[in-house]
Amino acid sequence: MVLKYVREYVVMTIALMIFVLGWVGFLNPHEITGGGIAGLASVIHYAFNYIPISYAKLTIDLLLLIAGFIILGRGFGIKTIYCVVMSAVLFEFMPKIPGLVEISSTIDDNLINALIGGVLSGLGIALIFTQGGSTGGTDIIALAINKYKNISPGRIYIVCDSTIVLSMLLLPDKSIVDVVYGFVELVSFSFAVDMFLTGQKQSVQLLIISEKYKEISDELVKEKEKGLPVNSIEWGLKGGNNILMVVTRKNSVNEVSKTVKDVDNDVFMVTVPVTAVYGGGKDDRSVIDSN
Repeated sequence: MVLKYVREYVVMTIALMIFVLGWVGFLNPHEITGGGIAGLASVIHYAFNYIPISYAKLTIDLLLLIAGFIILGRGFGIKTIYCVVMSAVLFEFMPKIPGLVEISSTIDDNLINALIGGVLSGLGIALIFTQGGSTGGTDIIALAINKYKNISPGRIYIVCDSTIVLSMLLLPDKSIVDVVYGFVELVSFSFAVDMFLTGQKQSVQLLIISEKYKEISDELVKEKEKGLPVNSIEWGLKGGNNILMVVTRKNSVNEVSKTVKDVDNDVFMVTVPVTAVYGGGKDDRSVIDSN
């Protein structure tokens, strides 16, 4: 049990380092902002150079934690407090590592810096989520508003992050170009989080047309019993063709395709992305609609 907790905190620490690296290595040196409290703290720093990002972020995070305790009436867990404090510590000391701030000096295009910074910070946050952690911030704002208003958290995140990015226009030396870079960071950040958390869990549907569809089905059932993540195997007739429909994980498509081609090398297959898979999973094969 102790080793489990140690592992979680080690992983969260590494994740926070990746998150902060995206900011101090690629975003802050070029005065690019993004969403979340890190983005707001960066805007404050760009406006008042004498206020370090670490101090601004920690102050805002602590104020939001206190507000969360008062409004929501419950704590957010020791992991959230750890992530809030540790991220502030890393924002303070990582820029002092020799060569770290200059890591993006060879990249002249701020668009690329915004993309890299967004992806790194997104990967860090996603990794924190996998360990049950949270950096607080806009999460607390979303929970507090949602308690009194029936507004989806996703919409609150969009409004908060967009407001932070647009606030760059309040600074005298910033323009709409800086806002565009900020939104690029938001998009790349969201993409990285989604791909890390759900990319390998996405399902696909394979439509297999073959005269040997029963043999292929039998072989897939055998492979499923060995651990191949196949959710559903169904067969039937459509348009005069024998069709086998298989639902599996995106990262298992090559393995399923190899199994199918081992039975019939002349098989015709179509891969279709699946947005959602419902039900508890089918262990037995069934017949699809033949109309």
